[in-house]
Amino acid sequence: MPEPIDVVEALLFASDTPVEAERIQEVLDLESAAAAREIVEGLRVRLDAEGRSLQVMEVGGGFRLVTRPEVAPWLVKLARSRTRSRLSRPALDAVRGVNSDAVLDNLLERRMIRIAGRKESPGRPFLYETTREFLVAFGLRDLGDLPKVEGELIVPELAQAAAAQLGEPGPEEEITAAPDSPQQDPGPGGDRVSTSG
Repeated sequence: MPEPIDVVEALLFASDTPVEAERIQEVLDLESAAAAREIVEGLRVRLDAEGRSLQVMEVGGGFRLVTRPEVAPWLVKLARSRTRSRLSRPALDAVRGVNSDAVLDNLLERRMIRIAGRKESPGRPFLYETTREFLVAFGLRDLGDLPKVEGELIVPELAQAAAAQLGEPGPEEEITAAPDSPQQDPGPGGDRVSTSG
């Protein structure tokens, strides 16, 4: 019979989403989530000690088995070779475009953001929220793990007012996170990503 640490490694490898300590506790029939965390920490130490190309990361409320940054150049080569064979010339041109509709559609399709309502402003633009999938895709525990913005942070409403005084178009987006749910358009309220739509 495999050791619990080997089972945890297999669980993290096989899962396409982060595996919570409580799920590990349930699968291994452990006495507590803390015991599950101890096994995950043991796996983390073992992978580090062996110098493996994989590591355990805590992201989006659970644990994932991911590749180390040192092997990124080879993974990029692999991804580029796949992309070249899959994208047509028009598709490549579309990727290079500046229209944000395709980007938003892609994020919606990948369930990294969702429509959260409409902003109470002229044109009633859609409001978007990030989801757990966003955190998972970027290896973040929460939005506090995002890199800090250097320079001056612009509050959209204030920037729009300043732009209106100067006769320039204001920024169209606000970015925040929300808990994951299947709901697509719950209506106004809370912090959101806003873009015209």
